[in-house]
Amino acid sequence: MLELGVALVIAIGLNVYLLLGGADYGGGVWDLFASGGRAERQRDLIARSIGPIWEANHVWLIVVVVVLFTGFPAAFARIMTFLHIPLLLMLLGIVARGSAFAFRSYETSEPLRRRWGSVFAIASLLTPILLGTVVGAIASGNIISGTPNVYTIRMFIYGWLGLFPLSVGFFALVMMAFLASVYLCLEARETDLQEDFRARALISGVLLGGMAVVVLVAAAFEAPEIVEDLIRTRWSWALHSVTAVLAISCLWCLWTRRYRTARLLAAMQVTLIMWGWAFSLYPHLVKPDLSIYEAAAPRLTLELLLIVLALGSVILLPSLYYLFRVFHKVGGPGNAEHPNAKRGMRNAE
Repeated sequence: MLELGVALVIAIGLNVYLLLGGADYGGGVWDLFASGGRAERQRDLIARSIGPIWEANHVWLIVVVVVLFTGFPAAFARIMTFLHIPLLLMLLGIVARGSAFAFRSYETSEPLRRRWGSVFAIASLLTPILLGTVVGAIASGNIISGTPNVYTIRMFIYGWLGLFPLSVGFFALVMMAFLASVYLCLEARETDLQEDFRARALISGVLLGGMAVVVLVAAAFEAPEIVEDLIRTRWSWALHSVTAVLAISCLWCLWTRRYRTARLLAAMQVTLIMWGWAFSLYPHLVKPDLSIYEAAAPRLTLELLLIVLALGSVILLPSLYYLFRVFHKVGGPGNAEHPNAKRGMRNAE
């Protein structure tokens, strides 16, 4: 049970990171595709929405990595060894994205601001693909098992550079873009900006359904056990059915401009997608042979880890709540009193 408890912490951390950090990545994607006469206003809205709190969202990714390293060292070693290429590229993307956003926010030269904006947007596009590719590779069963006597370049490429992992990567990209556009519909206060992101949300929502089909087809060719895991039990069918209902309901709310309800439904939809992936992996952490029970650290380590996590949450959760509450009230997109409301990207905090 201790192993399962620690695994749940990882899943919850990924879930929160996807809902918060994923939406930030999606905002960067829409920054790249901002167009028309309102392009700068669209970018300003994105910057004001994610500016005050976006770095705090990486706390959840740090929690996931630390808990995986401490609680499941065997799984951590295998993932970090054979997926180090996409993970390193993803880390570089996170650093480039954060640096570019900060430099663009305070840059006064318009040409330099555009260059930093391009770095921010491109990194926001590529990083979710790499994250999704890693997730797909972990579930594919193609990661080398054990400790080979001889390492070859192919071992570090075969596990992730395939149709299924890459399709999961693009699925993750579309999902984060969808989530961001739905959030931005509610964050925007001007009707024309709401309509801009409403159109993007509807398009990306439909595209997300299409990408789900692509992922299933890719799995049928490269990872057929994934398809079996997704349809083998009654709960899996129930989960897929509820997810489909949420997706259709969210699109309907967007169509009828019920943005607050749409945001809730989109978050629930993405959450069920994430947990569907987690349940399809169970009891494995890394397919096909490394379960949470085989990869777990000694019992004493797990007990101490859960105690530390419980104590840390007493500080972390109230702090994050206070952060979100303060900056949502002070720096929200619709607050004209905020110093960034008029100056936009140049002084986004």
